[in-house]
Amino acid sequence: MTVQVNSRTAEHPINPLFLERWSPRAYASVEISQAEVFEILEAARWAPSAYNAQPWHFVYARRGGKDWEKLLGLLNEFNRSWASRASALIFVLSRTSLLPPGAKEEVPSYTHSFDAGAAWGALALQAAYSGWQAHGMAGIDYERARTELGVPANYRVEAAVAIGRVGDKAQLPEPLQQREAPSHRKALSEIVSEGRFEAA
Repeated sequence: MTVQVNSRTAEHPINPLFLERWSPRAYASVEISQAEVFEILEAARWAPSAYNAQPWHFVYARRGGKDWEKLLGLLNEFNRSWASRASALIFVLSRTSLLPPGAKEEVPSYTHSFDAGAAWGALALQAAYSGWQAHGMAGIDYERARTELGVPANYRVEAAVAIGRVGDKAQLPEPLQQREAPSHRKALSEIVSEGRFEAA
């Protein structure tokens, strides 16, 4: 049995929430409460991680809040052009070292980015479940973000996330209006191989 939502069709039965989640750029310029932001971040808190190290850290600002312009200014010009209408911005950081069970000293963490990615995935799904949508962004000024957010040396700035209610796509430039729809995915046969890597 296939599942179809938002013009997307899953090849195998999955929860419809995975198809309902997408990454819009047209946001409705509405405010979000701190409680709603924390509800989304609570889901991220419960993500799995190696050694249960939980290497993620989130720096956020809400629309209308004192830190909004600072975080918005860390995005590149393209992302600022649409993320300025979001309700919250979250910068995702990951700790690059960990203290394994029984160890006395921290060691480099091989999976810190992988684990932070799991937290971002949980965040994005919770946002969609709660009636918001989250859009992850790599287009940020990483060095300025490190300085202006006070990021310690043993943390990596991974990405930024815009969260908001979906708005009217007419507010976007024409080329972006054409792209403002849930995107499709490669076929499972293109990304999965049994036993060893094989290109599709």
